[in-house]
Amino acid sequence: MFHKRIILLVCAIVICAGTQVALAQEPSTPQKSANVLPREDETNLDIQLFLILATNREVEDGKMPNSLQPVLTRLRDSMNFKHYNLAASLLNRVRHNGRLETSWVGGPLLAPVSSPMGNPSFNEFTGGRVRLEKDANGRDVVQIVEFRFGSRVPIITAQTTTTNVTTNTAGFPVINYQPVGLRTDISMSEGVPVIAGTLNVGPSGDAIIVVVSAKRATN
Repeated sequence: MFHKRIILLVCAIVICAGTQVALAQEPSTPQKSANVLPREDETNLDIQLFLILATNREVEDGKMPNSLQPVLTRLRDSMNFKHYNLAASLLNRVRHNGRLETSWVGGPLLAPVSSPMGNPSFNEFTGGRVRLEKDANGRDVVQIVEFRFGSRVPIITAQTTTTNVTTNTAGFPVINYQPVGLRTDISMSEGVPVIAGTLNVGPSGDAIIVVVSAKRATN
């Protein structure tokens, strides 16, 4: 009887040990490869930049996109300018957590009417890091870290005169380029244009309003 108990005890120990080994050998939950990016990292974002010229000069108001109407309402309520015109509109695509940088030669933001060449402006827009994040309420927001906009705009500094007394031709204006720009961090709701900054330029008191919006790309 004693020997039977010993045999049963040994069998129980062997069975218990075998069960633990089998459990230890069961495959664990498969882990994602370190080389596989989360789905969100493959998301593309469309970034749209608007440059609005605000002025008190006697010019006609141009047509604005419907998406900018809330921005215009805020500008008219908070700033003392008579006219607002869309000077430039750009659309760029960047991947989530990516960088965006673009430069272009644009139309004459502040060019005088008498300028024969139109005097283009030289512009640069940079998004140091563009990310899709969650705000404190769990809503999707787009962050642009180190948002930068810079422009060199033409400014009249003098008026040349002709030395030939027999010539009735008017002189040409002397144009110098003045650099202006801004740098900031922005967080915005998807598809909602926000005012990034206001740049006062020119002796006539004109201003460039920098507006930006962002949303996930659909294709």
